[in-house]
Amino acid sequence: MNATAIENPDTHSGISNAKLGVWLFLASEVMLFATLFTTYIVLRLSATSWPWGWDALNVPLATLNTVILISSSVTIVMAYARAYDRDVRGFRLWMALTLALSFGFLIVKAFEYGHEFSMGIGPSTSVFYAVYFTMTGLHGIHIIGGIIVNSALLYMSFVKEDWENPLFLGRVEGAGLYWHFVDIVWIFLFPALYLL
Repeated sequence: MNATAIENPDTHSGISNAKLGVWLFLASEVMLFATLFTTYIVLRLSATSWPWGWDALNVPLATLNTVILISSSVTIVMAYARAYDRDVRGFRLWMALTLALSFGFLIVKAFEYGHEFSMGIGPSTSVFYAVYFTMTGLHGIHIIGGIIVNSALLYMSFVKEDWENPLFLGRVEGAGLYWHFVDIVWIFLFPALYLL
């Protein structure tokens, strides 16, 4: 029974079970962040005063993080392309660059949070900061999740049985879809929190 599942991982729709699973997971994540964005809009519209993001937050650091994440979208696409071409060295290079950019994002965010905490600013400071820390913190947890998955894929590329497994490419594709979702969430968070 297991051999049949491995040999034929497609559903009747022609989409693999793994890809379908990733899309369903991402749909639940869209609902989570849509709820947070809706809450943000309701709180902002009902507030008597709301700070401008560029006055309250560090826009240059957030802009740097935007560039980092957009660059990481390119590197994970290149990692997938190298895996598709069965170029293990190229895959390792591009996935390592994706991981480096991921850690770069977290380091920049840590500097930003550190500065805010040193000024006595935290989630309990105001509704604005509660929304800011909740949304960016949850996004940061998703970044960490992506780092774990991408690190596992990089490790698997050093294990011959894993690299030669025909399902490896699907795993890379699923990780790429997740990573693009994380990047898209930031593209919405950046203007909503920092520029408006």
